Amino acid sequence: MDYWFLMISALVSFLGVLIHGIIGAGMYMGNINKSDLEPLTKSLSLVSWHVFTIFLFTGGVTFTYIAYYPEFSIAAYPIILINILGAALFILLGLGKHRVLLKMPGALLMAMTALFAYLGTQLSIKILNLISNKRFIILFSLTIVSFNKEKQT
Repeated sequence: MDYWFLMISALVSFLGVLIHGIIGAGMYMGNINKSDLEPLTKSLSLVSWHVFTIFLFTGGVTFTYIAYYPEFSIAAYPIILINILGAALFILLGLGKHRVLLKMPGALLMAMTALFAYLGTQLSIKILNLISNKRFIILFSLTIVSFNKEKQT
């Protein structure tokens, strides 16, 4: 199940790359370019928009990698934290003067990504602990068996 939780997080992130990075950027920059903002401000706005797109891509790649290599699950925690903080930012700003943010999917998607990634990493850690304990038990058992064989000869 940990695999699927991580893959759901990756899917949400990759869908975010497509929707945010292509569709959203076109809509956003259309509005920005029509405004009276200075050219530098318009350019910095585009960079800021796509920094988040890069974050989504990085999260998707990280979650996919961890789904296949759970021993690296610690790498997910900064991305989980950023998603939690991003969801909180949407909500806090939305409860203030920026009510329109509550109508956008950002808080829900970031919270969902963080939740599924957290569940996936926690299950990965439990599975790795179980495997490592079994290895210890097997190794310990083999040591005892070989010690007993040496003692008999």
